[in-house]
Amino acid sequence: MRTRTTIPRSVIADVEQRVRRLCEDLAAKLQFHGWHHVSFVRDKAVHFAERNGAARDVVEVAALVHDLNYMVRRNSLPTDGAALRRKVLFVAGVCIGDIEWIERIVLEAEMRTRHRDISLEAQALSDADTLFKALPVTPVVLAHKYLQENGITLRELAHKIVGEQVGKADEGYYFYDAEAAATYTKWAETNLSLWKCIVESLDDPCVEDLLAKVAS
Repeated sequence: MRTRTTIPRSVIADVEQRVRRLCEDLAAKLQFHGWHHVSFVRDKAVHFAERNGAARDVVEVAALVHDLNYMVRRNSLPTDGAALRRKVLFVAGVCIGDIEWIERIVLEAEMRTRHRDISLEAQALSDADTLFKALPVTPVVLAHKYLQENGITLRELAHKIVGEQVGKADEGYYFYDAEAAATYTKWAETNLSLWKCIVESLDDPCVEDLLAKVAS
């Protein structure tokens, strides 16, 4: 069996430069999914990949391009970024086989559809992206930026978070990495509890009236 050739550091640096430039060019539109998000997810994904034995180079590149769909269309799905991902990776010099592999990883790691038995590479990417969502500072500092970036309401975001994430937490694979689960589950549980309370609060007419007045 042929040994896979790793993606050269020069190629990874090229991908990083291209993605960072796109993030900077679209900074006004990417208030949540900008370079601050991409670089955080990349750094943590590499850390998790080194720990779980995944292909570090492929995980790093997948993390760099995982949210390019938000540069194509707001409030979109990973599949919407497929063409842009392929273009960025191909021009940077990533081989076709690795481009296809990276695409599978990005789709596997998507919070909405991921399951217990995704690949090690997708687990590393998923844990990094999930951690960003679970950070205690995210609902305080970044949630309103998500609303603005994607043009959705607080109600829509709250139902999205609860609908997509609570079941995975209840079934025991919110984080795949055991150390990540031990370290960050408290944050995740607190975050999800907050969003469940937000869903409940929005059924109160007085809260609805309050938010309408604040928004006006």
